[in-house]
Amino acid sequence: MKLIKVYLVIAAFLGTMIGTQAQTRTVLSVYPKHGTVVRTVSNPRVIVHKRTNYYYADGVWYKARGKKYVVTAVPRGVKIKTLPRGSKVVYRNGRRLYQYRGVWYKKRGRHYVVVNI
Repeated sequence: MKLIKVYLVIAAFLGTMIGTQAQTRTVLSVYPKHGTVVRTVSNPRVIVHKRTNYYYADGVWYKARGKKYVVTAVPRGVKIKTLPRGSKVVYRNGRRLYQYRGVWYKKRGRHYVVVNI
């Protein structure tokens, strides 16, 4: 009986240690610099603006260059249906705007439009 209690105490201790280690893990998301060339983009949305195809995934904007993609600045006036996850609501001059990694969006109808601030 005493041996069983020792095993339970050890199991509880190890479970606590594993639980605290799992909580300290941090996932970093690195936003690539403009001009960075990548081979693939995961689940991009194709957005046509002024006869140019832009590829949008996880808040990052790309242009196609052959079979690769180049990280680019988003042009003003581009419309998207949903904001990137993690965007913040900011009020400027009485206007409600949304910001994500230096890109500003304004709600217009059912879409969000990129604006300059």
